[in-house]
Amino acid sequence: MLNVPVVDKEIAGIAPDFRAISILVDANGTKKGRIDRNILLSACDYVASGGPEWGDAHLANWGDVYSRFGAKPNRTPCSALALKKRVEKDGRIPSINPVVDLYNAVSLRFAIPVGGENFDAYVGRPRLAVAEGTEPFDTVMNGAPIIESPSKGEVIWRDDVGATCRRWNWRQGTRTRLETVGGRMWFILESLSAMPQEALEEAANMLMSGLRELSPGCEIYKQNIMVG
Repeated sequence: MLNVPVVDKEIAGIAPDFRAISILVDANGTKKGRIDRNILLSACDYVASGGPEWGDAHLANWGDVYSRFGAKPNRTPCSALALKKRVEKDGRIPSINPVVDLYNAVSLRFAIPVGGENFDAYVGRPRLAVAEGTEPFDTVMNGAPIIESPSKGEVIWRDDVGATCRRWNWRQGTRTRLETVGGRMWFILESLSAMPQEALEEAANMLMSGLRELSPGCEIYKQNIMVG
């Protein structure tokens, strides 16, 4: 149903230890389910208690990778660190919708960037690439929709139309944003060497279990991805 997302060869020079799990969910025609309403709060509490023992090292790994392609990790941190900082500041993060709450909970509990996308809005295969600097990126500024472009040399997720996520996993675009359960949904869990492989698999299992609760009867396709 989904060919393995493309990882361009240039990524190996930036993060040779990159590995990920891609999960595609077909929720067409499924019933509406629900997940534990406390799943996000429980993940926030876990972060407040210290999180996984390797968590800080994994987030530091991501900071190093960001620096290698010219990003400033203190100003634009990876998505997992941004969530952690919000929990440390406010004690919790607000609920958005069930599917976003689910993958945010996975991200917090495993100190891992997790992206969720509306796969039906994609044109062609997802691709992790070094930006040319001309790719259109749909986003919002001051409440108004705008189109910007990534910096040349920036690592982005993209499709055949343009960028779908800037600075690797820092900011998702609006064109492929996942706002509800239904249709085809694509998720990517992204890790580096400080995260144990078994923890990456546990994170994927938590996400898939929650997706089955949210969309009983959905079909799930899981693929492991490595750089190179």
